[in-house]
Amino acid sequence: MEQSDGLSMTPDAPAAIYLVGAAVIDVLVRPAGEEIFRTGSCPVEQIHMSPGGDAMNEAAVLAALGRRVELCTVIGTDTAGEVIEARCRRLGIRLDPRCKREEMCTGINVVLVQENGERSFFTNPKSSLRRLTLNDIPVPYPGGYGILCFASIFVFPEIGPAELEILFRQAKRQGMLVCADMTKRKKGEFLADLAPALSYVDYLFPNEEEACLLTGAGNANGAAELLYEAGVRNVIIKCGARGCLIRNRTLCEMVPAVRQEVCVDTTGAGDSFAAGFLYALSEGRGLRECAEYANRCGARAVACMGAADWAVHG
Repeated sequence: MEQSDGLSMTPDAPAAIYLVGAAVIDVLVRPAGEEIFRTGSCPVEQIHMSPGGDAMNEAAVLAALGRRVELCTVIGTDTAGEVIEARCRRLGIRLDPRCKREEMCTGINVVLVQENGERSFFTNPKSSLRRLTLNDIPVPYPGGYGILCFASIFVFPEIGPAELEILFRQAKRQGMLVCADMTKRKKGEFLADLAPALSYVDYLFPNEEEACLLTGAGNANGAAELLYEAGVRNVIIKCGARGCLIRNRTLCEMVPAVRQEVCVDTTGAGDSFAAGFLYALSEGRGLRECAEYANRCGARAVACMGAADWAVHG
């Protein structure tokens, strides 16, 4: 089995995982079309509500797969926040009571899903979705966790490159593997801005568009090379239906996607991919095996409505 760069987990001692990121409610509508603006009302096949947000999705999948997980986030004390708390209790996800904020509303995303599974979002930037700050994250981290995953770089306006460097450096000091996912950059950031923080990252999971925007590369291969040169030990670029590209000191190859006959909803597919990768990593699997398992989880996610429901409801 090929080895990933950085630390590794042993198969007989699965790592607990500490996740940092957003927890919101998703209201998904499928299929959504422009006719609603002409008719004022129209029937659809499905309207589905479930907890979502990058970190919540990853935590739900990992907990459903049997991993011990703690979620660091912020939510309101409203009905939406209660729904998130209820899912965490049911799945055994530890949620610090200090995450609740009376002064903010819990984020609710309206997700418009097209016939082909692609989606568009309505989001509320004043909600909890964008409100996590460095002060909300306990540093040093609680003991007993072998992996830190920052679920989405660029989601939180007050957690920029300098704050990420603090968070990732502390995790390495505590002997944790550092993993991170990202969304599209929001403030025109480039790789040089993020390089000091990325030098602490063991596994990075951008999709191809996100990686190319950050690095200025024209394709996944070029982006992977630049991210690796910036110090990321294992670069994993999600390439949708093509699979994922993996790059580290000894490997640079495409891992083909799992064939999925039906694509219902791509919401959270990248989060399910990341959770699958983390699960396999916590079992001590090598980079290629982790990528293969992540691809399978991503394929399962697009076959049903809801970001993590394929794992939570079987």
